[in-house]
Order: sequence, then structure tokens, then C-alpha cells
Amino acid sequence: MPSKRILLIDDEQRLSRVIETCLRKLGGWTVLTAQSGSEGLQKAQTQQPDAILLDVMMPDLDGIALFRELQENPATQAIPVILLTAKVQPVDRESYARLGVVGTIAKPFDPLQLANQIAETLGWQI
Repeated sequence: MPSKRILLIDDEQRLSRVIETCLRKLGGWTVLTAQSGSEGLQKAQTQQPDAILLDVMMPDLDGIALFRELQENPATQAIPVILLTAKVQPVDRESYARLGVVGTIAKPFDPLQLANQIAETLGWQI
């Protein structure tokens, strides 16, 4: 069975490398990366990942604006999106859920548990 493919969109390079390594080694998934919202949008359209892990706070196109663009595009609207964010108060989570985000993962997170959190949110087996 082919490996699941996750697109990680985060402007923090060091954190992206940690996340990519954890998802590859612990989840067994292929990880595509994008350093900006605009790059992430382009990769989502052309690479068609199985899921997107999206940072909320980014300089060029923040995660919420990018999520809205993904939802408006027929080529990307069915891709499940999990937000990575420090804003995880119940009111924030409710707002994200109303938008159609499948889940949120709080920053900071435990890198060793990240693949399990994603798999649980998406109903994937590891």
C-alpha cells in the first residue's frame, strides 16, 4: 500500500525539519514541505496530498486565509486540513471547526506523539 502524503506548510524551517522527520520515521508517511502560504497553495494544487498540516501564523498568507483559498478551489477542497497553532482556547477550536478544519494540534506539541495525533484525527493507521 502506498504511503500517505502530508503537505506541511510552516514558515519556521527548524520546526518543519523536526515535524518532517517525526512524520516520516514515526508515521511512515511521505512529507512534502512548503515554507509559505503561497508555496503551500501551489503544492496542494499540483501534488494533491492526502492531508495538509497547516501553521496558522505565517507572514505572507496566514493559515486561515490559505484554508479559505483551499476550500474555494475544487482541486483542493476535499483535502483534510489540520491546523498547527498556539491559539487553542475552546472558542478558537470552535471557530476552526465552523470553518471546516478537521482538527487542531496545539503548539508546542510533543514531537513523538505528533504522528499519532494526526493519525487519530484523520482515522489513519500507523
